[in-house]
Formats: sequence, structure tokens, C-alpha cells
Amino acid sequence: MTQFQKFSLFLLRFGTGWLFFYAGITKVLDSQWSSAFYLKAAKTFPQFYSMFLSPNILPIVDFVNKWGLTLLGVSLILGIFVRWSSLLGALLMILYYFPILDFPYPNPHSYIVDEHIIYALVLLFFFAIGAGRYWGLDGRGENN
Repeated sequence: MTQFQKFSLFLLRFGTGWLFFYAGITKVLDSQWSSAFYLKAAKTFPQFYSMFLSPNILPIVDFVNKWGLTLLGVSLILGIFVRWSSLLGALLMILYYFPILDFPYPNPHSYIVDEHIIYALVLLFFFAIGAGRYWGLDGRGENN
């Protein structure tokens, strides 16, 4: 991989990391934030998503959402544990995708492929190439 390719990958990883970190930390800092509205509005698999609305489960879902996004962002920014966090992040993006999908009807800003699918694909790309090895802490000690 050339230096320009490594730098471009670093910029993509860092920018994606910031996006997830910011999305997570704003939820962590907002004591009123809850995923309940999102879960209640699920158009695809509403029965599946409604089970997370239970008063015993919703606080866990909220915690995993807030801190999952935040830690995914930190992982990508620092380039540490990128493979694991990318896989878990891609799964989270798919879980975000289905509630807003109203197939076969188009969403206002997309048809089938929306930002959650793009984020999931980018995260799978990071997993596939081990993006943390390039200008990240996963690569410390490696000659890359």
C-alpha cells in the first residue's frame, strides 16, 4: 500500500470514527435521550424491535447504543481493535437500518441503500483490510 493510500485510509477511518464518536457522545451527554421513539417507529420487523421496549430491556438498549457508538468512534479514531469494533459496528448499522426501511416504498432520501448501509459497508471494508494497522494503534510494532 502506498503512503497516499495509507493516508487516505487513515482519513476515512478517522472521519468515520469522529462521526460515530459524536453520534454516541451526544447521546451519552443527553440524559433525556432514549431509543424508544426509534424502536416504536419500526416499519420492518416491528415485533422484533418492540420487544426491546420492555422497561427492563430499554435501559440496556439505550446504554449499548450510547456507549457502543462512542466506543466504536474511539476505536476507529485511535485505530485500536478496529476489526472487532468494525464488525460490531456493521451489525449495529444493520439493526439501525431495518426499522426505517419501508420496503417496497422508497424513503425520502434513498430507496434501498441509505447511510446505514454505506456505514456498514465502510466498516466491513475496515474489517477486511485491518484498517487499524495503517497509522493506528493496531499497527504498532508493524513495519507498514
